[in-house]
Amino acid sequence: MQETILILDFGSQYTQLIARRVRELNVYCEIHPYNSFPEINDQFKGVILSGSPFSVRDSNSPAPDLSGIKGKIPLLGVCYGAQLMAKNAGGDIMPSKIREYGRANLSFIDQSSELMKGMTNGCQVWMSHGDTILNVPKDFKVITSTADVNIAGFVIEAEQTYGIQFHPEVYHTDEGMILLTNFVVDICGCSQSWTPESFIETTINELKLKLGNDKVVLGLSGGVDSSVTAVLMDKAIGTNLHCIFVDNGLLRKNEFEEVLDSYQHMGLNVVGVDSKERFYKALKGITDPEKKRKAIGNTFIEVFDEEAHRITDVNWLAQGTIYPDVIESKSVKGPSATIKSHHNVGGLPDFMKLKIVEPLNSLFKDEVRKIGRTLEMDTNLLSRHPFPGPGLGIRILGEINEERVRILQEADDIYIKGLKEFDLYDKVWQAGVILLSVQSVGVMGDERTYEEVVALRAVGSTDGMTADWSQLPYEFLAKISNEIINKVKGVNRVVYDISSKPPATIEWE
Repeated sequence: MQETILILDFGSQYTQLIARRVRELNVYCEIHPYNSFPEINDQFKGVILSGSPFSVRDSNSPAPDLSGIKGKIPLLGVCYGAQLMAKNAGGDIMPSKIREYGRANLSFIDQSSELMKGMTNGCQVWMSHGDTILNVPKDFKVITSTADVNIAGFVIEAEQTYGIQFHPEVYHTDEGMILLTNFVVDICGCSQSWTPESFIETTINELKLKLGNDKVVLGLSGGVDSSVTAVLMDKAIGTNLHCIFVDNGLLRKNEFEEVLDSYQHMGLNVVGVDSKERFYKALKGITDPEKKRKAIGNTFIEVFDEEAHRITDVNWLAQGTIYPDVIESKSVKGPSATIKSHHNVGGLPDFMKLKIVEPLNSLFKDEVRKIGRTLEMDTNLLSRHPFPGPGLGIRILGEINEERVRILQEADDIYIKGLKEFDLYDKVWQAGVILLSVQSVGVMGDERTYEEVVALRAVGSTDGMTADWSQLPYEFLAKISNEIINKVKGVNRVVYDISSKPPATIEWE
């Protein structure tokens, strides 16, 4: 049984960062919405309650039943989580009289506290809350304070229940990892045994047990996730894995031929399928982003169904779903608040009669790369930027057709090659070109033009859940802009996207 830290999500922008920090300690954790979490058993060594954009004073604020957790296993409430526990116990939660956002310093630390041991008096922490805890019951003991916040942290005596009004998971909290280590390792007693090697061994054994002699089809995309999935599956079931690489007409320039060749050199059992025209036909006339995703996903499933029928007795479809796909497809507010649908989340139509296996669906992107390196996969493949499942289909705003795909492929090829030439490719998390749904006036020679506009996008990130725009050198941007306008027929303007996630997403659709 995999020892696990359970993280209850109340909608904080930092929830995924809590998970990342816990996993940096080689401890497995899972994020679940506060209103839909598993029954607590011996697998769970501790629980962390996230922050939230809500106020505990609001009548409709999240208020889960914690009776099966509190006092039974270690519990740590962060900001909203701390305020919720204080409120439930009869404490006073009031709007902050002073601004409690940003940097602060701990002015008092109870070094006898298991949670705070080893932390330095005066160390910087990150505050982000509009309410504050003014008073708590007698069995609540204050374990840390700032100059402005008396109850910056507490412990409930005779319990391993803690609350803090700052965020240990963010980089701005200098000794946040000390606090999280104290909680996860010392208080919860986690063994820190969740490593790439242990994941690979456990996953391969589980796949062998789950799949037996069944045949599995896997859709390869050329990306890191599906490629690592393929290698893991190949080690588990060998030739019973049948890989299909579909050219949906929305791949990067020359990608289908180049990637298919690399897969064959890896010894994978793979077949390439040219379905460009079929996808273009399915997308004709569609401009709505969500409808595009659905059209691409449905066509992909149709192609897969046909290819799977060419192989006798196939029972399973393997997918390279990773954890951010799963998280972003769930919401603490329910399906209506889902940001976007994911092409590989949510199952298959009944007619396919295939069961799904997703060996990477508990991993963040950087963890997938670690698994790939441990499997000694090609570094060039593992260092590839993330590429969306619907491909260039969600980087073309407006209607998709073969000519618009050509324009985007040419511009994107110049951009990606330029990043590599300037030694910038590995310095950014993800980059690509977006073909906008507007045209602009330009002048070429002595003639007026009215042609397409493309936007360059490059972001830095750790796991794709949050991202900041990359400050690429002006010299580079000038060169790429000039080259795209001169070489890509149909484009007369290039812009650079300087939006961060949140509030923007990495992709435009």
